[in-house]
Amino acid sequence: MQIQILKSKIHRAVITEANLNYVGSLTLDEDLMDAANMIEHEKIQVVNVNNGERIETYIIKGARGSGVVCLNGPAARKGAEGDIVIVISYALLDFEEAKTFKPTVVFPKEGNKL
Repeated sequence: MQIQILKSKIHRAVITEANLNYVGSLTLDEDLMDAANMIEHEKIQVVNVNNGERIETYIIKGARGSGVVCLNGPAARKGAEGDIVIVISYALLDFEEAKTFKPTVVFPKEGNKL
């Protein structure tokens, strides 16, 4: 049996922009991606702490060191610059392997820096 469990989480990043006129996704600073063990095009869930919205989308690589966390396309309607979000990815693991798996959790500092 396989189950879905938390693989990676960026806890309380700040949205730096929302770009309605872009093909949907979340642009994310490549430093944050690396630290959280996330890759470009990975399916993610974005949870907005300010308004309770939860969306599923995928990651687009943002400029390294930029601190960018940008909601794109229709996702831009679910948050605003300055909102705090949690970015989550999940993995499908064998039940026994899942019992010992340790997710990667990142707590960004001001400016979405590590």
